[in-house]
Amino acid sequence: MDLGDCYRLLGLRSGASFTDIKTSYRRLAQQYHPDINPGDKKAKDKFIALTEAYRFLLTVVPPEETNPQTKRSPTVGGASSPTYSSQREETKTTTSAKTTTATVTTEKPSTTQPPNIAEIEQRLKWKTYEQLQRFLRERRFPQAIALAEALAARLPKDAEVRQWQAIAYQIWGRALINENQLLKARVYLKKALKTDPHNKTLWEEVQRDFQKLEQIF
Repeated sequence: MDLGDCYRLLGLRSGASFTDIKTSYRRLAQQYHPDINPGDKKAKDKFIALTEAYRFLLTVVPPEETNPQTKRSPTVGGASSPTYSSQREETKTTTSAKTTTATVTTEKPSTTQPPNIAEIEQRLKWKTYEQLQRFLRERRFPQAIALAEALAARLPKDAEVRQWQAIAYQIWGRALINENQLLKARVYLKKALKTDPHNKTLWEEVQRDFQKLEQIF
């Protein structure tokens, strides 16, 4: 089951959020749960497929960041709230009449870091790349294209992802030439150039493919 299939099973578009995935799964799981549909094999199989898709998506889709904790106003004196474990700076001031010392305690902002979203995105990116390579080797071109487009939609500024998407278009275009689907081949070769227009190597490869098309026509 690939990434696109998982989204479709849950009735979602590629790139849906972590919250949307959980909400959709809960709704569909309740609908197809074996306890709700006793003896219904189709409902049971659907429930199993939904659960597998949900578990897979949870491994590649990062949860949303929670709102950072609201800052507390500084506290004066030695006591502070037990629910905060922030560092404190102490400064001593001496009065002009006496040598007594007062302590001013100031809380620093919380240094808790949000989840490392970039790292999660990179894991998703390379896991999807491996799956894309497998689809291309197996000549499962429609699935490869759908996967590349879903990843590009999630990481639109990633140059490597655009390059993979363009190469997938070009490989399928070349395969379509060999299958004598010439008009469709031309469409995907043009998509390859449009997706990654500054890739000189890709441009040369696609030009050779266009020359082959012209010879056949």
